[in-house]
Amino acid sequence: GRRMTPQRIGSPAGLWHKTHPMSRRTAITVVGDVLLDRDIVGRVDRVCPDAPAPVLDVTDEHARPGGAGLAASLLAADGHAVTLVTAIGDDPAGALVVSLLQARGVTVVALDTDGVTREKVRVRAGDQSLVRVDRGTACRPAAELPEAAREAVRGSDAVLVSDYAGGVTGHSGLRDLLAEAARSRPVVWDPHARGEAPVPRCRLVSPNIGEASAVCGLESPASALADAARLGDRLLDRWSARAVTVTLGARGALLTYGSGSPLVVPARHVEGGDTCGAGDRFAAAATAALAGGATESECVAEAVEAASAFVAAGGAAGFSAREAEIAELEASGPAVVDGRATGWDRVEQVRAWGGTVVATGGCFDLLHAGHVALLRAARELGDCLIVCLNSDESVRRLKGPSRPLVGQEDRARVLEALEFVDAVHVFGEATPEQALRDLRPDVWAKGGDYTLAELPEAAVLADWGGQAVLLPYLDGRSTTALIGAARSRATDPKENA
Repeated sequence: GRRMTPQRIGSPAGLWHKTHPMSRRTAITVVGDVLLDRDIVGRVDRVCPDAPAPVLDVTDEHARPGGAGLAASLLAADGHAVTLVTAIGDDPAGALVVSLLQARGVTVVALDTDGVTREKVRVRAGDQSLVRVDRGTACRPAAELPEAAREAVRGSDAVLVSDYAGGVTGHSGLRDLLAEAARSRPVVWDPHARGEAPVPRCRLVSPNIGEASAVCGLESPASALADAARLGDRLLDRWSARAVTVTLGARGALLTYGSGSPLVVPARHVEGGDTCGAGDRFAAAATAALAGGATESECVAEAVEAASAFVAAGGAAGFSAREAEIAELEASGPAVVDGRATGWDRVEQVRAWGGTVVATGGCFDLLHAGHVALLRAARELGDCLIVCLNSDESVRRLKGPSRPLVGQEDRARVLEALEFVDAVHVFGEATPEQALRDLRPDVWAKGGDYTLAELPEAAVLADWGGQAVLLPYLDGRSTTALIGAARSRATDPKENA
């Protein structure tokens, strides 16, 4: 898959089978080149005796749809009705990728081709790629366009074109169909430097900075933000698009309409992760948001967040692993609570290298200095801090029908903005007991206005050898007091004079 580097831990959109906040279930058609991606994974602890090359002891191998197939899989996992129009070779790799797509709920409209399905094989030791092996040919579709392809594009709420320079987007009949679609519905074009130019009037074209530089004839990718803005404006004119967003790796994405100042959506930096497929995640999220009625600026903001969470969860390989885990959970028991994937991933990352997981919890309706002091102190106790956040319904049961003042998504966003919070785990029960049993933190920390006897979580932590602790609490700070003070000022005639 294509690479992009923005990173974010703790996104509310962390569960892949959930739709994103601005998205609703829509009919989306993906048009483009499908690949078969394989990861051969193992460990290296010696070099070859007859050459200066590492020896990989293979421990696992995974196959998944790549290219336009990954984009379609992501949209299907988000809950959309997805049809993929592509050319797939009549070969074992093609048969496998079709079966993988169908298992993910994607309807495949296969165009006739004489090509051989392309495969990208990554050989990896741990989180490090040693080499990539490519095989196969371009799959250029035959002249005749089947009626099923026309129906899929014309019957969609939005179209995503995922060009991997495999020949599909060069088909004249398909290009005419896409140009027709661009006049009546959102078309997002994810281009390739060696691919075809987007059809006119696309709602959004999303090159990465390397692709934008190459298309404009630069020998190396631009680095300055001003250069990226100029490239976006040039491509907007060249492609006659409504908007162009240039993805900037770890810096996020830049959106331009060709006039006025560009919009830049920054991405937060988080160490680790796998950027493979993040460009597909970006384009898929942007398409879904536009299909759901979002503006271009809203869809780019959502796409940066989605791509960042995707990288944090292990990229394309992590997505495939998460799909398998979700399928197992849904088959064996109740649905996963909101936020579990994000917090769970962070816990697993820290545990993998023997770190200490700390958790705390609360409503955090209006974040104040007392909360900040508690969270900062809690993070000092270990290697990551997971905040167990009461859902809106849980807060209403605890605090009454007038609370919360701030919804759970915004409360989570504010908490995630703190540098000492690694992830937010939203739970719906009155107490975080079940959330703690899921996360199994080493330490549970609460403010010092409690006594240990009042903490039911202490007994829960003891089940796996964890420890509940109290932390110093700043006196005189509380959400209830803030609300009372605000109401008093609102009704004081002197304040309103």
